[in-house]
Amino acid sequence: MYSLCCLVLLTPEREMAATTTTDSVSFAPEHVLYIGFNQDQTCFAVGTTTGFAVYTCDPLKERFRRDFGKGIGIVEMLFRCNILALVGGGPNPYFPKQKVQIWDDFQARCLAELEYRTDVKAVHLLRERIIVVLDAKVYIYNFSDLQLIRQLDTVPNPKGLCALSSSERPIIACLGAKLGQVHTDELYGRSSHDIQAHTGPINTLSLSLDGKLLATTSEKGTLVRIWDTATGEARKEVRRGSGEAAIHSVNFSYNPDPSAIVLTSDKGTCHVFAIADAAMQNKTSTFSWAKGLISIAGSEWSFAQETVPPERSIVCFGTEKFTVIMVTISGRYFKFKVESGAFQRVVERDIFHLEPQ
Repeated sequence: MYSLCCLVLLTPEREMAATTTTDSVSFAPEHVLYIGFNQDQTCFAVGTTTGFAVYTCDPLKERFRRDFGKGIGIVEMLFRCNILALVGGGPNPYFPKQKVQIWDDFQARCLAELEYRTDVKAVHLLRERIIVVLDAKVYIYNFSDLQLIRQLDTVPNPKGLCALSSSERPIIACLGAKLGQVHTDELYGRSSHDIQAHTGPINTLSLSLDGKLLATTSEKGTLVRIWDTATGEARKEVRRGSGEAAIHSVNFSYNPDPSAIVLTSDKGTCHVFAIADAAMQNKTSTFSWAKGLISIAGSEWSFAQETVPPERSIVCFGTEKFTVIMVTISGRYFKFKVESGAFQRVVERDIFHLEPQ
């Protein structure tokens, strides 16, 4: 077992000590297995067929990378410190896909592992908890001693859908026991809700950083529904479009409250929707007179949208108000400024070919 005393905040000096980068190591886009943000969306991690790398979101900078020569399919950061959860991936995994490795990059070694009979679909970390998602189970562990605290049964979950807030009273959201249902639970409390979010399979789950709001989409990808995690009641519904789409990523703003959401999809669009921001106003359907007769009549559409690559991507709001950060599976990084209902492209970079800092 290991102790939380192993945690080290990654200052630039520490990061350099933890880095194993060689001139011969280059991550090609076709080798990317995983992309994901850390808990407060200030960094993102990339898992590849040869290892992993960690970047800051804004400004974009590679902080450290580790070359194993074999695949890493999940890279879950613990905020900005040296502890990560790693799971093997790709055709030649470095670790078994059925094991979660608690990795200390400052010491360059595994501190502990959790093993299962089936492949691990997702991992989430907090300073006091580890959440492991399998195809039909969610396991919650105490971080300090890896003792199992709770387990939740879910419908089949091949995408490993699960969301976790990093607030003082963290909330977990995972699939429920019924199709289209989402289960929310206070990790350190007793409040829980089973929300019938959609009639069909859930495609994405996202919690605001304060854990107060939950966003869900179904496999149809036409609507985004916003829920109050304290009551389990619906707060808002917005429409991405009338045609079906696979939603890649959804996230809330946090300056300081969750007042907007941003999403990307395989339709090659990035949308921003207002939730409670007086500076933004969603567009409404021109068929509002026919509400109740046509399913899309009276719908709220995005405040702003932009054409982006249709490939798989992650997206969030930047630390500067009205900015959006997007990273694609091929390694393209975008920073947008959103003003007056329009996107302005501020930065576009290739994360695999960054100039030395």
